[in-house]
Amino acid sequence: MTFYLDQLIAFVSANAWLAYLTLFLAALLEAVPVVGSVIPGSTIILALSALVPGGQLRLEWVLAAAVAGALLGDGSAFWIGHRAQREILSAWPLSNYPRVIAQSEAFFHRWGVLAVFFARFVPPIRAFVPITAGALGMAPPRFYPVNIAAILLWAPAHVLPGVLAVSALHEYAGLPHHAGLARHIWILAVIGGALILALVTWIIRRRHGGGLVEPTAEKIRKDFR
Repeated sequence: MTFYLDQLIAFVSANAWLAYLTLFLAALLEAVPVVGSVIPGSTIILALSALVPGGQLRLEWVLAAAVAGALLGDGSAFWIGHRAQREILSAWPLSNYPRVIAQSEAFFHRWGVLAVFFARFVPPIRAFVPITAGALGMAPPRFYPVNIAAILLWAPAHVLPGVLAVSALHEYAGLPHHAGLARHIWILAVIGGALILALVTWIIRRRHGGGLVEPTAEKIRKDFR
């Protein structure tokens, strides 16, 4: 396993632009309805962030790639929903996911405009909320400020844990940044933790995802305007 990690680190060091592009696409695709519910974007971001302390990637560019991807993904999805209105929620492929659409609408029923903020931290609703917000008539001046604020918190929340975990190993364990086996084990632990977190989130979603009730469109529209 450490051999493959060596190869990955060497590849990222030589092709950092590709790692930043991967981060950008991971954040963007998480905001695409249906696709975002299966793409492990958060896991990818957390795993690649573990390479920042060793110098393979730069923290500011990792954060910039994650923020830019999320902004473009959420903004585009909202714009599409805003143009198409509610009909898009019953069109393919969204028509194949009525329960998740109902969850997204239930978020608005409970939280109003703050649903845009909270949903950014809740997969897979995160992939459906922007387009749902647009489809239900939320005004752009209300959506974009809240969405931007959420993304500016979401990106560090996904990037910094991996960075801090590996940095703590260097700081408190006295391990040089380019040490061998121990560093590999720590990076693997960060990646493994990200995968476990993704699995736990999926299990919880499967067990408790059906408890939300779809609110009426009229009630949601009143909350948005």
